[in-house]
Amino acid sequence: MKQDASLPLVYHPIYSIPFPAQHRFPMAKFQLLYQQLCQQGIATTQNCFSPSAPAPLSILQLAHCPQYIQQFCQGELDAKALREIGLPWSPLLVQRTCTAVAGTILTAELAKRYGLACHLAGGTHHAFYRHGAGFCIFNDLAVCARYLVQNGLAKQVLIIDCDVHQGDGTAAILQQDANIHTCSFHSALNYPFTKMHSDWDIEIEDDCGDSDYLAILQQHLPSILACLQPDFILYDAGSDVHQDDRLGRLKLTDQGIRQRDNYIIQLAHQHNIAIACVIGGGYDRDHAEVARRHSLLHQQANLLFNQLYR
Repeated sequence: MKQDASLPLVYHPIYSIPFPAQHRFPMAKFQLLYQQLCQQGIATTQNCFSPSAPAPLSILQLAHCPQYIQQFCQGELDAKALREIGLPWSPLLVQRTCTAVAGTILTAELAKRYGLACHLAGGTHHAFYRHGAGFCIFNDLAVCARYLVQNGLAKQVLIIDCDVHQGDGTAAILQQDANIHTCSFHSALNYPFTKMHSDWDIEIEDDCGDSDYLAILQQHLPSILACLQPDFILYDAGSDVHQDDRLGRLKLTDQGIRQRDNYIIQLAHQHNIAIACVIGGGYDRDHAEVARRHSLLHQQANLLFNQLYR
């Protein structure tokens, strides 16, 4: 899959909308991530793409109930539903949410072309068919996976979810899909406290560090790939496994996250599998710091792209 190009990235300025300063969700991190990648020379006008429009109803319906989509988009969700999502509703939030779903699809299309591509958002894996939860409104992973299969862009999709929290919404939505498979490496005792059943659930004990975490990946992923033989991977590279994350329970360092991302991307390349990466969760009162942790994915992907894909 060698190409004369730079690592494809996907970003849109609307990813960071005006937001309450003290809110637990670090909405500013997307813009800060983009700025950091520009400063590092990883994001440029040549290799950073933006979705042309928010994902339409027909795309969102690949994974979500039409009534739920309409209620959210028109501001008709009740207070309980909004509390479960945990984000203050606004028309701008609607536009931002639908654009981010389109961004994950664009990332997958670029990965199909170049072998590897990275989103500067995405990984909203707590959203279910009929409701949102945990800062997640529409499940971009489930929507994108079904989009790939239904449009003939992939025959077997594997979702590798390394966010510290289980991808419960993704697992529930895709439970019956024969061509899409879910694999979640997550903290055993963290949110969500009622887990769903992924195709593979690998629970990780509190305080797991770099070497033990990498050993767990190495123990499971090669056999999963051998069993499924997927032709596309959607990789949720949550930075909330970091030892300093506000909502995590694991103890990975910067180097441990780099090793994780390096291993998964290299494994995909060795098996000639296209891989699209999204950033997943990451939480800190210092939004620039959480953006820096997310940037570890793009730094490692950029390094590997130049070594392996060009």
